[in-house]
Amino acid sequence: MSNAEEDGPVTVSVARRIRAGKEAAYEQWVHRVIATASTFPGHMGVDVLKPSPGTRGEYVIVNRFDNYANQRNWEESPERARFLEELEPIALGDTRISKVSGLEFWFSLPEVPVSAAPNRHKMALVLSVVVFALVLGVNVAFGEWLQLIPLVPRIAIVAVAQVLLLTYVVMPRVTAVLKDWLYPR
Repeated sequence: MSNAEEDGPVTVSVARRIRAGKEAAYEQWVHRVIATASTFPGHMGVDVLKPSPGTRGEYVIVNRFDNYANQRNWEESPERARFLEELEPIALGDTRISKVSGLEFWFSLPEVPVSAAPNRHKMALVLSVVVFALVLGVNVAFGEWLQLIPLVPRIAIVAVAQVLLLTYVVMPRVTAVLKDWLYPR
Protein backbone atom coordinates (compact mmCIF):
# COMPACT_ATOMS: atom_id res chain seq x y z
CA MET A 1 0.00 0.00 0.00
CA SER A 2 1.49 3.38 -0.99
CA ASN A 3 1.78 6.38 1.33
CA ALA A 4 -1.06 8.14 -0.50
CA GLU A 5 -3.31 5.14 0.09
CA GLU A 6 -2.27 4.92 3.76
CA ASP A 7 -3.19 8.57 4.35
CA GLY A 8 -6.63 8.40 2.73
CA PRO A 9 -9.87 6.83 3.89
CA VAL A 10 -10.22 3.06 3.94
CA THR A 11 -13.43 1.13 3.36
CA VAL A 12 -13.66 -2.51 4.39
CA SER A 13 -16.52 -4.65 3.14
CA VAL A 14 -17.19 -7.91 5.01
CA ALA A 15 -19.70 -10.36 3.55
CA ARG A 16 -20.80 -13.53 5.28
CA ARG A 17 -23.61 -16.05 5.34
CA ILE A 18 -25.45 -16.73 8.59
CA ARG A 19 -26.81 -20.09 9.77
CA ALA A 20 -30.58 -20.47 9.39
CA GLY A 21 -32.38 -19.35 12.53
CA LYS A 22 -29.37 -17.33 13.76
CA GLU A 23 -30.26 -14.06 11.98
CA ALA A 24 -31.53 -12.28 15.13
CA ALA A 25 -28.40 -13.29 17.07
CA TYR A 26 -26.22 -12.04 14.21
CA GLU A 27 -28.05 -8.71 14.02
CA GLN A 28 -27.59 -8.23 17.79
CA TRP A 29 -23.91 -9.08 17.33
CA VAL A 30 -23.65 -6.49 14.52
CA HIS A 31 -25.15 -3.77 16.75
CA ARG A 32 -22.57 -4.51 19.45
CA VAL A 33 -19.72 -4.51 16.90
CA ILE A 34 -20.86 -1.14 15.51
CA ALA A 35 -21.11 0.36 18.99
CA THR A 36 -17.56 -0.78 19.80
CA ALA A 37 -16.00 0.11 16.42
CA SER A 38 -17.47 3.61 16.60
CA THR A 39 -15.38 4.32 19.70
CA PHE A 40 -12.12 3.72 17.79
CA PRO A 41 -10.17 6.73 16.46
CA GLY A 42 -10.87 7.56 12.83
CA HIS A 43 -14.07 5.54 12.57
CA MET A 44 -16.29 7.18 9.93
CA GLY A 45 -19.36 4.96 10.01
CA VAL A 46 -20.86 1.62 9.13
CA ASP A 47 -23.48 0.49 6.65
CA VAL A 48 -25.18 -2.89 7.00
CA LEU A 49 -26.88 -4.61 4.09
CA LYS A 50 -29.22 -7.46 4.87
CA PRO A 51 -29.35 -10.52 2.63
CA SER A 52 -30.80 -9.79 -0.80
CA PRO A 53 -30.16 -10.79 -4.41
CA GLY A 54 -27.72 -7.83 -4.65
CA THR A 55 -25.66 -9.22 -1.77
CA ARG A 56 -25.91 -12.85 -2.95
CA GLY A 57 -27.89 -13.72 0.16
CA GLU A 58 -25.12 -12.53 2.48
CA TYR A 59 -25.06 -9.93 5.19
CA VAL A 60 -22.58 -7.20 4.25
CA ILE A 61 -20.97 -4.82 6.73
CA VAL A 62 -19.23 -1.79 5.19
CA ASN A 63 -16.89 -0.18 7.71
CA ARG A 64 -15.12 3.14 6.99
CA PHE A 65 -12.03 4.62 8.64
CA ASP A 66 -10.23 7.87 7.94
CA ASN A 67 -6.88 6.16 7.28
CA TYR A 68 -5.13 2.82 7.06
CA ALA A 69 -3.46 3.03 10.50
CA ASN A 70 -6.78 3.60 12.28
CA GLN A 71 -8.42 0.81 10.30
CA ARG A 72 -5.58 -1.56 11.26
CA ASN A 73 -5.93 -0.56 14.93
CA TRP A 74 -9.54 -1.77 14.81
CA GLU A 75 -8.71 -4.84 12.72
CA GLU A 76 -5.98 -5.97 15.14
CA SER A 77 -7.78 -4.99 18.34
CA PRO A 78 -8.58 -7.50 21.10
CA GLU A 79 -12.19 -6.26 21.01
CA ARG A 80 -12.60 -7.27 17.36
CA ALA A 81 -10.87 -10.61 18.02
CA ARG A 82 -13.42 -11.38 20.77
CA PHE A 83 -16.29 -10.49 18.43
CA LEU A 84 -14.91 -12.80 15.75
CA GLU A 85 -14.74 -15.68 18.26
CA GLU A 86 -18.46 -15.18 18.97
CA LEU A 87 -19.23 -15.79 15.27
CA GLU A 88 -18.36 -19.51 15.29
CA PRO A 89 -21.88 -20.77 16.09
CA ILE A 90 -23.56 -18.05 13.98
CA ALA A 91 -21.65 -17.72 10.69
CA LEU A 92 -21.68 -20.26 7.89
CA GLY A 93 -18.81 -20.82 5.46
CA ASP A 94 -16.07 -18.40 4.50
CA THR A 95 -16.12 -14.65 5.10
CA ARG A 96 -15.34 -12.46 2.09
CA ILE A 97 -13.40 -9.30 2.90
CA SER A 98 -12.47 -6.49 0.52
CA LYS A 99 -10.57 -3.34 1.39
CA VAL A 100 -10.35 -0.20 -0.74
CA SER A 101 -8.60 3.12 -0.26
CA GLY A 102 -7.88 6.27 -2.20
CA LEU A 103 -10.19 7.01 -5.14
CA GLU A 104 -11.76 3.56 -4.83
CA PHE A 105 -13.30 4.73 -1.53
CA TRP A 106 -15.83 6.84 -3.44
CA PHE A 107 -16.51 4.06 -5.93
CA SER A 108 -16.96 1.14 -3.54
CA LEU A 109 -20.00 -1.08 -3.82
CA PRO A 110 -20.34 -3.83 -1.22
CA GLU A 111 -21.61 -6.34 -3.76
CA VAL A 112 -18.61 -5.83 -6.06
CA PRO A 113 -15.35 -7.58 -5.06
CA VAL A 114 -12.25 -5.42 -4.66
CA SER A 115 -10.58 -7.27 -7.53
CA ALA A 116 -13.15 -5.64 -9.84
CA ALA A 117 -12.09 -2.08 -9.02
CA PRO A 118 -13.09 0.29 -11.82
CA ASN A 119 -10.59 1.71 -14.29
CA ARG A 120 -8.83 4.78 -12.84
CA HIS A 121 -9.63 6.80 -15.99
CA LYS A 122 -13.34 6.13 -15.52
CA MET A 123 -13.11 7.04 -11.83
CA ALA A 124 -11.28 10.29 -12.65
CA LEU A 125 -13.83 11.19 -15.34
CA VAL A 126 -16.83 10.53 -13.10
CA LEU A 127 -15.27 12.33 -10.15
CA SER A 128 -14.35 15.35 -12.34
CA VAL A 129 -17.91 15.66 -13.67
CA VAL A 130 -19.45 15.22 -10.21
CA VAL A 131 -17.07 17.70 -8.54
CA PHE A 132 -17.69 20.26 -11.31
CA ALA A 133 -21.47 19.87 -10.96
CA LEU A 134 -21.28 20.08 -7.18
CA VAL A 135 -19.07 23.20 -7.17
CA LEU A 136 -21.31 24.85 -9.77
CA GLY A 137 -24.44 23.96 -7.81
CA VAL A 138 -23.03 25.24 -4.51
CA ASN A 139 -21.92 28.51 -6.15
CA VAL A 140 -25.24 29.06 -7.91
CA ALA A 141 -27.26 28.26 -4.79
CA PHE A 142 -25.09 29.99 -2.18
CA GLY A 143 -22.72 32.24 -4.16
CA GLU A 144 -24.07 35.56 -2.92
CA TRP A 145 -24.02 34.40 0.70
CA LEU A 146 -20.53 32.86 0.32
CA GLN A 147 -19.12 36.15 -1.04
CA LEU A 148 -19.83 37.72 2.36
CA ILE A 149 -17.36 35.34 4.02
CA PRO A 150 -13.59 35.96 3.87
CA LEU A 151 -11.67 33.82 1.35
CA VAL A 152 -10.02 31.21 3.62
CA PRO A 153 -13.12 30.35 5.71
CA ARG A 154 -15.23 30.38 2.53
CA ILE A 155 -12.93 27.84 0.84
CA ALA A 156 -12.86 25.74 4.02
CA ILE A 157 -16.66 25.69 4.26
CA VAL A 158 -17.07 24.77 0.58
CA ALA A 159 -14.35 22.09 0.74
CA VAL A 160 -15.77 20.41 3.86
CA ALA A 161 -19.33 20.57 2.54
CA GLN A 162 -18.22 19.15 -0.80
CA VAL A 163 -16.29 16.23 0.72
CA LEU A 164 -19.21 15.36 3.04
CA LEU A 165 -21.70 15.53 0.17
CA LEU A 166 -19.45 13.47 -2.10
CA THR A 167 -18.77 10.84 0.54
CA TYR A 168 -22.22 10.35 2.04
CA VAL A 169 -24.73 11.56 -0.56
CA VAL A 170 -23.52 11.94 -4.13
CA MET A 171 -20.92 9.25 -4.85
CA PRO A 172 -22.83 6.28 -3.39
CA ARG A 173 -25.76 7.15 -5.67
CA VAL A 174 -23.64 7.96 -8.73
CA THR A 175 -21.66 4.75 -8.32
CA ALA A 176 -24.85 2.70 -8.03
CA VAL A 177 -26.32 4.35 -11.16
CA LEU A 178 -23.11 3.86 -13.18
CA LYS A 179 -22.31 0.40 -11.79
CA ASP A 180 -22.62 -1.42 -15.13
CA TRP A 181 -20.27 1.05 -16.85
CA LEU A 182 -17.77 1.27 -13.99
CA TYR A 183 -17.72 -2.48 -13.32
CA PRO A 184 -18.12 -4.24 -16.68
CA ARG A 185 -18.85 -7.93 -16.37
